[in-house]
Amino acid sequence: MKITPMSTLSDVLNNPVGYDVSQMVVYRNNLSNDILVNPLYREKTIAELLGDKLSVPEMEQIVSLMNLTTERVIAKKEVDPKWWKESVIYQIYPRSFMDSNGDGIGDLQGIISKLDYLKDLGVDVLWLSPIYDSPNDDMGYDIRDYRKIMTEFGTMADFDLMLDEIHKRGMKLVMDLVVNHTSDEHEWFQKALTGDKKYKDYYIFRKSKGDGSPPNNWTSFFSGSAWNYYPELDEWALHLFSSKQMDLNWENPELRKEIYDMVSWWLEKGVDGFRMDVITLISKVDGLPDGNPHIGKLFGCGAEHYSWGPRLHEYLKELNERTFKKFPESFCVAEPCSTGIEMVKLISDDSRQEVRQAFLFDHIENPGKQKYQDYKYDLKYLKEAFIKYQLSLCGSSWPSFVIENHDNPRMVSKVNPDPKLRKPLSKLLGAIVLTTRGTPYIYQGQELGMINCNFNNMSEIRDVEAINRYNENIEIGRKPQEIFTEILAGGRDNARTPICWDDSENAGFTTGVPWIRVNGDYKECNAKLQFEDSTSTFNYYKSLMALRKANKSALVYGDFKPIETNDETFCFYRESAESKFYIEINLTENIIERPVSIEGKCLLSNYSVSADKLRPYEVNIYSIKN
Repeated sequence: MKITPMSTLSDVLNNPVGYDVSQMVVYRNNLSNDILVNPLYREKTIAELLGDKLSVPEMEQIVSLMNLTTERVIAKKEVDPKWWKESVIYQIYPRSFMDSNGDGIGDLQGIISKLDYLKDLGVDVLWLSPIYDSPNDDMGYDIRDYRKIMTEFGTMADFDLMLDEIHKRGMKLVMDLVVNHTSDEHEWFQKALTGDKKYKDYYIFRKSKGDGSPPNNWTSFFSGSAWNYYPELDEWALHLFSSKQMDLNWENPELRKEIYDMVSWWLEKGVDGFRMDVITLISKVDGLPDGNPHIGKLFGCGAEHYSWGPRLHEYLKELNERTFKKFPESFCVAEPCSTGIEMVKLISDDSRQEVRQAFLFDHIENPGKQKYQDYKYDLKYLKEAFIKYQLSLCGSSWPSFVIENHDNPRMVSKVNPDPKLRKPLSKLLGAIVLTTRGTPYIYQGQELGMINCNFNNMSEIRDVEAINRYNENIEIGRKPQEIFTEILAGGRDNARTPICWDDSENAGFTTGVPWIRVNGDYKECNAKLQFEDSTSTFNYYKSLMALRKANKSALVYGDFKPIETNDETFCFYRESAESKFYIEINLTENIIERPVSIEGKCLLSNYSVSADKLRPYEVNIYSIKN
């Protein structure tokens, strides 16, 4: 049904964009979700609810946003078994994983040297952040050549050896696919700057407005305008991220063919799939109009014109048809931007043949918070989000579960920095991801309970997003220490410090000078120490993965049944015809009463001895008779 200003809130919530935007408004403003189910509000029209807050043009723009799509997925409950649904996927940030040659930068040979470690842990699939040739303005997400390996990481021969060694161990390899943009040093963009009409149309160039300003008011995710001016062309080029990451023009069929040929080339080499970086941004609204400032507060100025563009579904279906469909066992997972659960279902439903899976990030921050705020994350919200995912995503849209990745700080630090609680808390986070229904993604170091790095000053920061944020805030007169405190809390470099392998110099990561500071606690938290400690976070993750693999019918494909208890606990059953499990989790740092009396065998706990009450962040997994 098409949305108009006279549509009710009920109508809006039955529209996929409307549902997701409404949830976002509630979430960003830390409002109760009860607002959306209150019958007093549900029958009010958009005009009644927002008429005194928005002008007529602004109202029309928001309505237009909701009408980007009116489709809803009718999901089936049956699940088609697939290897990627059963797998544990481990993300490697190559620059910080393992250095083999002493130059201070992780590399492909370093990854090869640690494959047995990952196999022993129980990992099924490795996902590598970009390893393509790049000038590294955004640490590899600015690609200069899609068919060449970054020199710092090794050669194509090293890659071929790594792929072979991964497959020898029965594991698979997923690479990062970055095709919303390229580096400004890519051959295509360099030819575009010479005025070559073919390659200019591979990107998005526009003339200035009449007053000489950028073509529109869109802002970059990395601060400032989304436009670079090129005097040699007297034109501006679009970049939604860094000023060296130039957006590609997916309207051009020649450009799309280049991308499809490149993807097929890697799949033919034996790569098992791709994680598709910010893939929902590839379609832009015709004419590139100014963004609405009210929508901009939610998503970034201009986002309504590109975050779910008019041809997105067409492009994703075409990409699948020309590449992944020719390799039936291949896998692709989408990273959507500024989208919620209904929109994720629209691209990941089996019947639509667009992507196999899409990430959900609604749980990464608490309502009303953002990552650069120094706050204590409340696990009650993680529980609510995971229950919503479990109950909303049915068999034809398979959930993906991420708690840590390369774009966010370490979750242990966000929840509770108390060192005495680090071990049970790090195990709790693993238990939630590995016992709920969906594909678990583990980020490097998560299995060790790694925490944020206590950087000393901005000279130690390497992330372009954080550096741009700092400089932009300095320009408006904010105090340096105040800004730096925010970056310490939420900066991406927190997740990008080297893996701590042992207690030797530089944590065993390199014999040279590390490209970024090593965590100062590496003597107390490292893989060698944890490997030898039966009670370690590493060995707990290993046990969780083994339990999941041995009980696929229940812990992978089985039903998820939450138990209503209280805000302090997260309790649920996972069950199939063959087996049944009960999981109880204390979400607090306090000792509390068990909410449910259970008869069964405790198979795994994050504490070494039993107790009558649930201790801080305690998790117990029971086998229950059907």
